[in-house]
Amino acid sequence: PRDVVARAIDAEIKRDGLDYVHLDISHQPPEFVREHFPNIYEKLIGLGIDMTRQPIPVVPAQHYTCGGVVIDRAGRTDLPHLYAAGEVSQSGLHGANRLASNSLLECFVFGEAAAADIARSWDDLAPPPAIRPWDESRVTHSDEEVVIKQNWTEIRRFMWNYVGIVRSTKRLERAQHRIQMLREEVNDYYGHFRVTPDLIELRNLLESADLIVRSALHRKESRGLHYTIDYPETLAEAVDTILVP
Repeated sequence: PRDVVARAIDAEIKRDGLDYVHLDISHQPPEFVREHFPNIYEKLIGLGIDMTRQPIPVVPAQHYTCGGVVIDRAGRTDLPHLYAAGEVSQSGLHGANRLASNSLLECFVFGEAAAADIARSWDDLAPPPAIRPWDESRVTHSDEEVVIKQNWTEIRRFMWNYVGIVRSTKRLERAQHRIQMLREEVNDYYGHFRVTPDLIELRNLLESADLIVRSALHRKESRGLHYTIDYPETLAEAVDTILVP
């Protein structure tokens, strides 16, 4: 499974402080490589790497979250009239580890189911409430947009390093501590400066990061791609890690 390969690569990179490891397929005949991997071959040639003769630098990349907003078969969440489909949702379709090539099918299936449910109930929906006027009289334009970019970069970095492929309780707690610190900083920023799309997305990123970390800390086992070195075994019975507001 791809998550097992990804964990092995991640372990080597973190153990020796590497930027990548090498994938070597040069033992195969060049004709075989070009026939079976034409797109990768052309891409690497453009980067100056001939995979028929040279090793390929590789790192683990995103697999699938296999978790998210709980939905039913119509794509409905527990908030009325809010639907979700695809990787953002926890449909139960993949279990704890997605198989290859079925994520797009999930989007089609639940996207169509959600659209059909919306169409059936459209005439019964109440009109949305009016949006209240936005008061910006007590805020100013920020002269430190770099704060948002820096915090955005930091979230990506510690979520990858601490909450990524291989987790531990200590790493998750470190991430939780960083999330709390950034939340305080972002909330202070939010209260003093004009709101921008990047600022809103930054707040949402922190919220999502917090939910992921809290769920992971609640898990005292490894299941599928949710792997922690402190609890490497899979329990005989799955434990619910759904967070309820």
